[in-house]
Amino acid sequence: MEYKLALNKEKIAKYIENFKLLALDIETSPLSQYRNDKKSALDAHKSTITGMSFSVSKGSGIYVPFHHKVGVNADFVDTWQWIKQNILMNVNLTLVIHNAAFETMFFYALGCVPQCKIYDTLAAAQMTLKTRTEFRKLADSGLKKLVPELLKTELPTFSEVVSQAKNKKTENTLKCDLGAGSACFDELSSEDFETIHYACADSDYALQLYHVFNKWFAENMPKHRFIVEQIESPTAVYVGLMKYNGVPLDLDLMHKKGIEAGSQIDQLKEDIAIMTDGVDVGANASTKAFKDYLYKTLGLPVLKTTEKFSEAVDDEALILLSEWCEQNRPGLVPIFQMTTEYRKWNKLKSTYIDGYLKFLNTATNRIHPDLMPLATETGRFASRNANLQNTPRKDNDPIGIRKFIAAPRGKVLISLDFSQIELRVGAFYCRDEKMLETYRNNGDIHAQTTSVIFNIPFSEAIDKGNSHYKERRTIAKNCNFGVFYGLFPKGLQRTLKFKAGLSKSIDECCEIISNLKAGYKGLESWQRKVKRQAAEDGYTETYLGRRRYLTSITSANWGKKSFAQRCALNTPIQGTAADILKLAMGRVIKGLSERLWLKPLLQVHDELIFEVPEDKVNEAVNFVKECMEQQPFEDFDVPIIAEAAAGETFGTLSELENGTLPLPITSYCSK
Repeated sequence: MEYKLALNKEKIAKYIENFKLLALDIETSPLSQYRNDKKSALDAHKSTITGMSFSVSKGSGIYVPFHHKVGVNADFVDTWQWIKQNILMNVNLTLVIHNAAFETMFFYALGCVPQCKIYDTLAAAQMTLKTRTEFRKLADSGLKKLVPELLKTELPTFSEVVSQAKNKKTENTLKCDLGAGSACFDELSSEDFETIHYACADSDYALQLYHVFNKWFAENMPKHRFIVEQIESPTAVYVGLMKYNGVPLDLDLMHKKGIEAGSQIDQLKEDIAIMTDGVDVGANASTKAFKDYLYKTLGLPVLKTTEKFSEAVDDEALILLSEWCEQNRPGLVPIFQMTTEYRKWNKLKSTYIDGYLKFLNTATNRIHPDLMPLATETGRFASRNANLQNTPRKDNDPIGIRKFIAAPRGKVLISLDFSQIELRVGAFYCRDEKMLETYRNNGDIHAQTTSVIFNIPFSEAIDKGNSHYKERRTIAKNCNFGVFYGLFPKGLQRTLKFKAGLSKSIDECCEIISNLKAGYKGLESWQRKVKRQAAEDGYTETYLGRRRYLTSITSANWGKKSFAQRCALNTPIQGTAADILKLAMGRVIKGLSERLWLKPLLQVHDELIFEVPEDKVNEAVNFVKECMEQQPFEDFDVPIIAEAAAGETFGTLSELENGTLPLPITSYCSK
């Protein structure tokens, strides 16, 4: 291995020369006040870049030390500025990074949004197969797991480097604290071979993985290389920006609502105890004692069972029992009403108040969730620590959880949300002329579907004064969002009952679906074609080639086969919609260097949320709308609409027209 120290920009420039492809890796160490915080070295608010390594070819690398406590360091200001201008902002250069979101956080902390072409080998790993039909998960994609598997060598571990530094007992290393389990990278001597080797190996092997993965893509799934380079790598950069910015919170409101929720929970628990003769319902009304009370003491019928065929006490079971009691034992109905409320309040408090506060960052007083762009098989995001993608909407939230996410003084939250993006993608796929015409004319697709499934004139379908308007439109919406994915009559019946509160017979649901397919002739034809192709291939794909294997698509088990068929229909639509949003993120990144005041905060399904200064709302909305509404790829011929909203909190966003608030900005930002 030819790993060397580089202490100035001249040596970096000489090593890189005219290479247009190189790999980069950073080493970080906590700031003094966070030295004892677990994982603080992974937090760009609690740590700093200790050094940076580069590799341009197999077996070679340079390490540029910035902030080591022992040994020599390069001048940080001068060297960083050169790296920023000549590497990170160089649009003609491809930079390979393993876990680009992490490095991006630290570059962003220094005021830099990289404009070079990023290739994230972490994303590439997740786009390659672990088995014949299973893609690598995040847990399978760490550098120290991939290198032994794919390159047949072991990377040095940090604990090994620390141990070697202790054993050397040189004058330099004795000057720093290398206590067991407490050592930080900046305590290692920048001049020790082990330090340089450890730092350079990460960039060297990331570059080697770049070639390994691209060879695999060329031989197996060429389209996945395009997805890595054009979609997932820019998305990783965007994730780093969101992770760094975090989500601002109104902590006073959270604590106040926490107290109110606790009182409500205590009162409901007391009321339930009175109604049930003191039965212990626990924190979620799902204890064995409560189940025995319902089914043994009260002798209620078992209307739903668990997967293990025992009596169910989930929300759906309680709704069914409540409905049965309305007809047969009305005196018991209040028990179910109170239990449902008790359960709801407990979840709201434990998940969205106590749960959110658990992840509060002490350096920023914000939550910085882990947003994972490849956590689902369709390519949609998932969120953890905390999950900010499932914040309840106001129609099922007496607390007002979304109001907890609040802009700081002088700032505004703006939201840009794709309008019906999955339905637009579905129309693009099935080529149904009626659907395409509706979207091309900026029509009302839900009214169009209402007209189709109820065989009524369009004028009647949009008549809000009609006594059937609300119910018909609710059914049409559920059909639009469900039937594309192969929804069966029984599934539609359950959806309408438990999500929309509408009771329809199986026969009525059969007729609704039959009418919809007859009205949108392209839909059923497309569904048959997709299921047949998936059965032949054993997989399904998005329009840009993101693949999902369906091993059960030809199963003799009807349930497994049916689920695989629904996945075959769901993935092209939901996955293509996810790709469209990620492509928009890449376009946003290209304009952020001139708009560092525009702070990406969160991605929720088809929505991007930002924090902006009060006087920048119009400029921000116009810029992001332009990025989102561009034609995503050449063949896509359905108009895309991004609807804008702004406000003081996530729960009080008001729709904008042409990027303008309907009221003065101060009405929304009174803090």
